[in-house]
Amino acid sequence: MANTKIEWSDVVWNPTTGCNKVSQGCSKCYAEIMHKRLKGMGQEKYQRDFLEGAFPQPTALNEPYKWNKPKKVFVNSMSDLFHENIKFDYTDRVWRVMRETIHIYQILTKRSAIMKIYTNLSGFEVLPNVWLGVSIEDMRVIHRLAALKQSNSAIKFLSLEPLIGELPNMNLTGIDQVIVGGGSGGEKRPMQYEWVKDIQKQCDEQNVAFFFKQWGQVTNNPNKNDPTIDKKHPLHAKGGCLLDGQIYREFTKVVTI
Repeated sequence: MANTKIEWSDVVWNPTTGCNKVSQGCSKCYAEIMHKRLKGMGQEKYQRDFLEGAFPQPTALNEPYKWNKPKKVFVNSMSDLFHENIKFDYTDRVWRVMRETIHIYQILTKRSAIMKIYTNLSGFEVLPNVWLGVSIEDMRVIHRLAALKQSNSAIKFLSLEPLIGELPNMNLTGIDQVIVGGGSGGEKRPMQYEWVKDIQKQCDEQNVAFFFKQWGQVTNNPNKNDPTIDKKHPLHAKGGCLLDGQIYREFTKVVTI
């Protein structure tokens, strides 16, 4: 287990490590940078090169059983559970852990087609404590939304981060939560205020929980006096996280811990 500063999770759990770049949202990947750092520190799980793709880490499967209090767990902050390298029999083992423990698991993928196949297999079990989500950075990958809708999950969410383009007229039927954030890596790509406000409007109109994570870069934030820009602020987020002077961190009300 590793505690995390990710605002919508408590801890991260990595039953796989490694990945590949599949779209523009992968540019300046946080996990790739962190993987290199952990490899240099000699950590065994990270000795393969990150871009070799995902590999199972079965020694991590026991970790959630050791956590006595319920947690919101981001599954694979350093990988993608639905990567092409990961066989479904190993995914089944991950599912068994989630079935047998008391936590909420938040699984985020860019490989929505594989997620759709897995969750539609005969005998697949929908678990009430498992959320499935897809990353969508702009309209070039909006097809991931349709695949998520066609997947089987108790809770479905979108991570629109790094948001690098507008996402108008989304049909959010069946989506429980939308998380929005600007990229915070070394590549300073703009996120426009109008894109964020339009997504917020879509969520309001379609009764979907709206979670604004961060502007990513101070240059994206229209309010240069946003107090959450300051690293000492208790709600600090990269680039600040106020939107029109307010904090928006709504969680879906369907499942709570």
